Amino acid sequence: MANTTIPLDVALPEAPPAHLPRRRELLFGTGFVTAAVTMGLVTLIGAYISARDAAGVAWLEGNEIPLTQPNMQLVTLGMSLVTMHWAVYAITRDDRYHAYMALGITALLGIAFVNQTTFLYRMAEVELTQPEGPLFYAVTVGHLLMMIAALLFLVLMAFRALGGQFSSRQPDGISAAAIFWYVTCGLYAIIWFAVYVQK
Repeated sequence: MANTTIPLDVALPEAPPAHLPRRRELLFGTGFVTAAVTMGLVTLIGAYISARDAAGVAWLEGNEIPLTQPNMQLVTLGMSLVTMHWAVYAITRDDRYHAYMALGITALLGIAFVNQTTFLYRMAEVELTQPEGPLFYAVTVGHLLMMIAALLFLVLMAFRALGGQFSSRQPDGISAAAIFWYVTCGLYAIIWFAVYVQK
């Protein structure tokens, strides 16, 4: 009969480590930053509405702000919501070709929005020396800076996706960029109504 005991000086193979749950720091961090930026911009919008109501009909009476340009900006951001969601949908299904295409189209629409905003500033000719000027630019330039930050975030996450860091197992970077993008577009809808429609 053979001896089946294992000597004590023989190393046994170690069990593989337990699979740890995925950490979502990028999503949580993006959520907190988005909430902070949103609170700041909503506060500025509230100050703008309050000052406009106090001024009455004299508010921006010397400036011509057409609605065509803000309407096109709203439509542009509406289209970008669809393409941003397309990017998230594609990356969660490992469809890299469509994810890259959707991210590129979203970035292009964001750049178009920035271009439309600068064109609107030239058309409106609101001066900082006017009583309305500081608040008008605080709200609209604040949102413009948020859009530029969303574009930079989107481009950074797109490059990381090109490097293979995001996939169906780890789509957090694209999802985080989408959260910031969605909120940026939603805030513009508020600005569109409060600043451009109601003037």
